[in-house]
Amino acid sequence: MGRSDALIEFGIALPIALLFATGIAWVVQRVFRRRLSLPLSVMILVSILGLSAGMLLAGSLFSGLRLWMPTTIVLAFACSAGLSFLAAGIAAVITGGSGNADVPAMLAAGESDRVEFKETARWNVREVKKDARMEQVVAKTVAAFLNSAGGTLVIGVDDAGTPIGLDRDYATLRTPDADRFELWLRDMLASSLGKNAAALPRVRFARVDGAEICIVRCPRAAEPVFVSAGGSTELWVRVGNSTRAFGVDEAVSYVARRFKPSVTEMILRRR
Repeated sequence: MGRSDALIEFGIALPIALLFATGIAWVVQRVFRRRLSLPLSVMILVSILGLSAGMLLAGSLFSGLRLWMPTTIVLAFACSAGLSFLAAGIAAVITGGSGNADVPAMLAAGESDRVEFKETARWNVREVKKDARMEQVVAKTVAAFLNSAGGTLVIGVDDAGTPIGLDRDYATLRTPDADRFELWLRDMLASSLGKNAAALPRVRFARVDGAEICIVRCPRAAEPVFVSAGGSTELWVRVGNSTRAFGVDEAVSYVARRFKPSVTEMILRRR
């Protein structure tokens, strides 16, 4: 039996193209950093589409080209990089233009059942020192928003909505900047809430009146999120403008009422 060289070439090229698409997407994310809201998976898909567009362009402009010829490779990766940076730039402009515009209005509106202000995340203002209890307050607030209708936690703002900044929290980090702060925040939430829950909030930073603040937007979680602290596990829920821990009986009732499985989930569980 004969062999198909075209299929063999495609089988070799497919994982290589995926590897290079991932590399291009990673580079784009490193360049745009916090300005890019698109996840890596989306950027990989855009990069793959760019590779495909480049190969189509090469086949349309030049006759007799094969997959591994330099012209094909150069056009494919040039289109992939160009499309990836274009998509990232558009996304950064859209989120940058509309993302920070609502922050002053949100601070002026004050705290509510969907908005909570925290002056610091690690620094105890009264005792003038780093305090793990402050971290737990942040974790409980995020969990409460996830367990309720969602909400936004703003760090670096006092109770009156005045931007204070993150300088005191930054001073507790090895590298005092926003990237290290977000890394610490993600790690802390993963330790307290679990990795799946820690991946849900969207973290971004904004500068208001010269002070840099952190905005943590929490969606409504699809399953209950529990806070682990000191060997105990607690369910925290947003009740009005406050964050409240539910006892065992309340937690069981709330979870049963709030996190009802869908018909699809019930069918899949029975199988």
